[in-house]
Amino acid sequence: MPFPDTAPPLSRALAARGYETPTPVQEAVLQPGLEERDLLVSAQTGSGKTVAFGLAIAPTLLPEGAERLPYAEKPLALVIAPTRELALQVQSELQWLYAETGARIASCIGGTDARREARSLSSGAHIVVGTPGRLCDHLSRGNLDLSGVRAVVLDEADEMLDLGFRDELEKLLDAAPIERRTLLFSATIAREIANLARRFQKNAERIDTASNAKQHSDITYKCVLTAANDLGRAVVNVLRYYESPTAMLFCNTRAMVAQVQAALLERGFASVAISGEMGQNERSRAIESLRSGIARVCVATDVAARGIDVPALNLVIHASLPTEGATLLHRSGRTGRAGRKGTSVLMVPVNQRRRAERLLMQAKINNAEWETVPTAEAIHEQDAQRLLQDADLFAPSQASEDDLAARLSNAHDAHQLATALVRLYSSRLPRVESIRPVTLEAPARGARTERGEHTRAERPARAESLGGEWFSLSIGRSERADPKWLVPLICRLGNVTKREIGAIRINGDHTLFEIAPDSAERFRACVAGSDADEAKIEPASAPSGPAPRSGGPRKPREGGSGYAGRGGGGKGGPRGDKAPFRKAASGKGSSRKRY
Repeated sequence: MPFPDTAPPLSRALAARGYETPTPVQEAVLQPGLEERDLLVSAQTGSGKTVAFGLAIAPTLLPEGAERLPYAEKPLALVIAPTRELALQVQSELQWLYAETGARIASCIGGTDARREARSLSSGAHIVVGTPGRLCDHLSRGNLDLSGVRAVVLDEADEMLDLGFRDELEKLLDAAPIERRTLLFSATIAREIANLARRFQKNAERIDTASNAKQHSDITYKCVLTAANDLGRAVVNVLRYYESPTAMLFCNTRAMVAQVQAALLERGFASVAISGEMGQNERSRAIESLRSGIARVCVATDVAARGIDVPALNLVIHASLPTEGATLLHRSGRTGRAGRKGTSVLMVPVNQRRRAERLLMQAKINNAEWETVPTAEAIHEQDAQRLLQDADLFAPSQASEDDLAARLSNAHDAHQLATALVRLYSSRLPRVESIRPVTLEAPARGARTERGEHTRAERPARAESLGGEWFSLSIGRSERADPKWLVPLICRLGNVTKREIGAIRINGDHTLFEIAPDSAERFRACVAGSDADEAKIEPASAPSGPAPRSGGPRKPREGGSGYAGRGGGGKGGPRGDKAPFRKAASGKGSSRKRY
């Protein structure tokens, strides 16, 4: 359906931008009878909600039939957003939407010159867009007068509450006239949002356009399994496989943002970074580089990336798994916007698969595809397909190109020219990384007793042979080797599950263990590149004779600390996969090496 009747200046702005059909949220807020109502709207990022609330507040700001807004000594509308980037994005959208009305739109955000903002407010602004902290600063200093406000919009209210801005929001809402309109937009309507709405809204119309069935329906979700210590190389291969014009790569910490961006630059990816410690000018330059195509990859933290809208962004990579399902949806919402298709890739270390599955369940994403890291062969095939379909191969030649093209044709045959083209095309692409293979099968989930413990029948029988291949680990009884921490260590180093480990025989200075036949080749490939300073794993011959006794308490060896079990006065054995090992005693003592 076409856009419902709106103010003529806004209708012309929509037409000039090519808006013909409203999105669901835009259609919902423009229904007859809602012109003066408070609205409580549930809408996802990328759903067109900025234009939606811009249109929704127009009847409140523009006198009926008016083409332009009169001069305003005090702001007529206040829009509050959780982050600087989102506030600037909202300001940019409202500027083109209200351009023909003569509206002055001021921004008040952290990281910018507060004195310049104060001058902009004093000269008269019809709409003020800002972040809660900076808006409260101007309110306290007397720069911002909200007594004339007719409409207040809270954009991404759930995120503002998550960031701890409740007090600031209440202060701003209390300063606005009680008869104002309040429009509250949120991805979800949790209890805190509902409480905020009950306090500050009057008979609000509830609108829900974020139905789970259609949530981010234009986004394809993929989960890529990788060995934990291959994560950085795996990210490179995913970027190479998709070769997206622009991509957003999310990390959980500022330190990881800096580390990942440095690694990408070193490998030839044009990349920028955005994190909370950066100044606003620096962040703005990074975003502009992404939008203009100077940079292809933006590495960012969650909060810093809120509000970034890049039209060509069709790939989101979660280099760090998000902390909760809502964050997964917010991150992924950077792509698949306004009807465009996008891909969201979760990088999943094998030991975090179950956590990733829980995140998908929280986000109600049930169609994610599980894959392994793209191999060099798969990436090179993608490169070949991209080259064969390159638009330049089918574009007519320009007159300025004809002379050189003729000289090349005369000097070289077609095969030579094609070979040179392939070399030139390949030379500008970052190098593909070598990745150790992992298994795609989900780990077995054994049944548990009512107490939550595995039954004895389900526990792996370490003395029972699987008929597989044997390996030797350079840690033995002299370093307090014990199956309780040897098994997790072997699983981590060789990317196997405990069910793929058979018999274990602990000897004086080494341990022999067995890997199931179907897993042996993969295990061998994973441990082939072990560093000399790490515990060494090498293929071994099957032991002969009865298994040596390896369980139970032992007396400490002379000069060593020993392992005295759980209840004795000696030190307990290492736990988990970060086991410390003792080297052989050397008279002056022994050194400890930590995994």
